[in-house]
Amino acid sequence: MEISLASDHAGFELKEYIKSFLKSYELFEPGQKEKIDMITIKDFGSFDTAPVDYVDTGLLAAENVARGSSTYGILICGTGQGMNMIANKVKGIRASLCLTPEFAKLARQHNDANILVLAGRFLDNNTAIDIIEAFIKEPFSKEHRHIKRINKILTYENSEV
Repeated sequence: MEISLASDHAGFELKEYIKSFLKSYELFEPGQKEKIDMITIKDFGSFDTAPVDYVDTGLLAAENVARGSSTYGILICGTGQGMNMIANKVKGIRASLCLTPEFAKLARQHNDANILVLAGRFLDNNTAIDIIEAFIKEPFSKEHRHIKRINKILTYENSEV
């Protein structure tokens, strides 16, 4: 599994913490001891705390996910709002700003979210990791009601407005 990471300067420190965590993270089937996947990271910046526009890094990561090069994306800015807005402008992206593991779980279950957005100024490292684990472990439910709603999003996304 590849994850595209991006942040602005306000999310840089959390991004680096997440990157370190994910580099050694192994995915296991529930109740099993055999690992099913390793995570690779594609880092789109920022690469330090110098001011950078979230638009620049967020678009690169979201486009990488939309192309199918990465399974998921994790975007971080101060509040998460800017990254969420820009990611959802990219065709094929369903980004969700999540402040709790429960938000992340439901974003995957109900919306088949492919980008997780985090608020760098409002989440501590441990909470961010709990949110990420909930996001990457939770499958899309594939219930008819959720598929129907996602298809409506796709229809609108592909329409000429």
